[in-house]
Amino acid sequence: MPADGDDWLRAAPGGSLLSVLVVPRSSHPGLVGVHGGLLRLRVTAPPEGGAANREVLRLLAAALGVPAADVALERGAGGRRKRVRILHLATDEARRRLAAHLAVDTSRAGN
Repeated sequence: MPADGDDWLRAAPGGSLLSVLVVPRSSHPGLVGVHGGLLRLRVTAPPEGGAANREVLRLLAAALGVPAADVALERGAGGRRKRVRILHLATDEARRRLAAHLAVDTSRAGN
């Protein structure tokens, strides 16, 4: 997988940290790719009452193949940019699992 600012996924004590950009109210949920150093994902839920955050966590848990309890929002509950902690999953393994779901946009240099 080509690098587009590898800081979107980094090691943390007990697992990994993901930096994500969420697009709420999308027609189709899913992982879009890595853009500007952030993992971009779409959710169908609106950003109201924590619905989009819950969908983000469910989507990531499913894509990573980990229990929902191992995915936690660490920062960004009220914004589009978020940091998500993945427990018990090393960055190399997380990258491998996400690679099947990602299409990295390399068309715009300098994002």
